[in-house]
Amino acid sequence: MYLLTELLPVGYFEFFGRKFLIKALLFLAVVISSIALIQFYLARTTINAKDPSKSSSLVSNGIYKFSRNPMYLSLLLILLAWGLWLGNAFNVLLAAGFVSYMNAFQIQPEESALTILFGKEYQHYFIKVRRWF
Repeated sequence: MYLLTELLPVGYFEFFGRKFLIKALLFLAVVISSIALIQFYLARTTINAKDPSKSSSLVSNGIYKFSRNPMYLSLLLILLAWGLWLGNAFNVLLAAGFVSYMNAFQIQPEESALTILFGKEYQHYFIKVRRWF
């Protein structure tokens, strides 16, 4: 995002409330990720996204009733805040690229592993709760 902002001579923007929106996105990211991490800690399950097969329980309550991936959602909110801070409209494309990449290379493999690990319980959760929000 920084390089895009530096190298692309177009796309700069400014608007009233931009700094407030940046702070609000960062605040939401911290709150969402904190709640998600605390829930994993209380459930005594792993937060290691590289090895979802080590999960000891399926967390589907609290914030996980609204998003299957609140930690990734928090990362997206941080990226959006950074893009706003840099002030280049084209950074939205990079944030969309992040979502696409995460869906294909991180989330879908996790979903497959959790389906194997938790079976029908995860399948019901998968149908009931959206991936991002």
